[in-house]
Amino acid sequence: MALSLTPEMILVLGLVGFTMLMLVLEWIRADMVALLVVVVIGLTGLIPSDRVFNGFAGNAVIAIIAIMIMGEGLDRAGVLNLTANFVMRMARGAESRLGLVINMVASLFSAVIPSQALAALMIPVSSRLAARTGVPISRLLLPMAFCILTATNTTLIANSPLIVLNDLIASANVNLPPGAHTIPKFGLFSVTPVGLALAVVGVAYFYFFGRKLLPGHEDERLKVTPGRTESYFAETYGIVGETAELTVTAESPLVGMSIGEAEQLYEAPLILAIKSGNDARMAPPADHVIWVGSVLGVLGPREQLNQFANNQLCRLSTRMRQLGELFNPSRAGISEVVIPPVSRFIKHTVGELRLRKRFGISVLAVTRGDKVLREDVRGVSLRAGDTVVLHSNWRDLSLAAEDRDLVVVTDIPKEQQRPGKIWQAVGFFLLAKCLALFTNLDLSVAMMTGAIGMLLTGVLNMDEGYKAINWKTIFVTACLIPLGWSMDATGTAAWIAQVVLDHLGSASPWVLQLCLAVLTLLFSQVMSNVGATVMMVPIAISVAVATGGNPSAYALIVAVSSSNTFLLSSGHPALMMVTGPGGYKGKDFLRVGVPLTLVVLVVTLVAINLLFR
Repeated sequence: MALSLTPEMILVLGLVGFTMLMLVLEWIRADMVALLVVVVIGLTGLIPSDRVFNGFAGNAVIAIIAIMIMGEGLDRAGVLNLTANFVMRMARGAESRLGLVINMVASLFSAVIPSQALAALMIPVSSRLAARTGVPISRLLLPMAFCILTATNTTLIANSPLIVLNDLIASANVNLPPGAHTIPKFGLFSVTPVGLALAVVGVAYFYFFGRKLLPGHEDERLKVTPGRTESYFAETYGIVGETAELTVTAESPLVGMSIGEAEQLYEAPLILAIKSGNDARMAPPADHVIWVGSVLGVLGPREQLNQFANNQLCRLSTRMRQLGELFNPSRAGISEVVIPPVSRFIKHTVGELRLRKRFGISVLAVTRGDKVLREDVRGVSLRAGDTVVLHSNWRDLSLAAEDRDLVVVTDIPKEQQRPGKIWQAVGFFLLAKCLALFTNLDLSVAMMTGAIGMLLTGVLNMDEGYKAINWKTIFVTACLIPLGWSMDATGTAAWIAQVVLDHLGSASPWVLQLCLAVLTLLFSQVMSNVGATVMMVPIAISVAVATGGNPSAYALIVAVSSSNTFLLSSGHPALMMVTGPGGYKGKDFLRVGVPLTLVVLVVTLVAINLLFR
């Protein structure tokens, strides 16, 4: 019997359209959009009010929280540092071998660590390896990020769309037509054959074709390490000169000025530190007042420093006698960070963030695409994917990075935080996987067992556990799940499937699956992959039921295709994070991503149909 469009269906379609539009245009934050949608669903009664916020207690959301905590525990225990050393031994300095080993390691970890978190961990590792071997980092970061996405479908452990899939299937089972068979849920390793095939495709693609497809700017974005800061940042950002000390005399016009006012003077150098009396600090805030006898740690060309010292009646010393300890390369220096898509810094100017006062960090420049912004840097409004050049104490930078508002690209000197806890971290991680695989426990219970084990044994403390959780991802996921439920409950998914079949009713299952996969991957280029999965899975299941296909196969095609996001740098947070450090342009993503998208699409369809034949 043909379905008619009801007011409830129209409302659901309106919410879907609104969600897609807002996620693409980014006029409203993604988590705010998701909260707004779930509240509207509750107010309009599209689903029972007692189920509206069940997404927050859902199996998928709890499992994602636990996985984020365990990923942080593995990093705190130094697993990634050991990984870097292992890659170095295996690669032996050869570019082709280095890229192969990095891609294989990234593919391996992507099965158990969420994509964005893994990219944040692997960027400094790749930077360190590039520095040690002389291989341009532009030849390492893009393949690494792409291989993370091709291999993320290996298990249901780290891939949010796959974790959400079971909750969507449970909702679909409630609304199946009479006589239809219940759709079974996916196990932890049910998708492994498909994921392994895609992981092999990603690694092999770059091993055989990487040198031809990857950008050839060998000298533009080399390696970023504390030992090469002067030459690297001079060539890349125009930050030239040397550090020196300026002692403010009683006659100097600087007396009584704030740091911000002094920096506005003609030909003023970068002021990186100050010592007043016995108090010395890095990155003095803009309102810090300069007094007689203050010693300023400055950066600039020698001629500019001499001219400024003469004009302002200061004594110049190129030997760091009083601030030498602050500027010791083992303790401080220039570094690069990337603004991730979930950062709270986005849409705030550098001045508004007060990074000097809050973290002791000086912003020297901001890179956005091909532009290097150095003039009036305090007025620059930050965007996702921006690369920011900083000067700071390494410890202060590490503390600032803990909140996940910035990702450190530079391989800065730091000690492994808890190397003595590595066996506890690995042990509880493996325990969680074994519980998920060999028992009937829900994925959320199994994963949270490992997370609690790491917290109890001191791999990380509770505050660090809270910081490890990407709350924006959690809210978006938990609030969009009810949108998928409402598509099932109101019959909207079945109506859309009916419209699709009216136009493609005589088409083969392969054509239907191809259309669903292409629509999903296109949506995922411009919105979150979780959002695309929530919207497309109910439609895919309805199409499968109406045509006699296997609903599990159709649903899995959608979930896997949501990670097939290689065409745009904005297609996935992991890609946005490597764009700046790698110096990639839009054409680089198209040149490398178009062939890979087609290959992944074909392998996905073939592998899933073989798995569910």
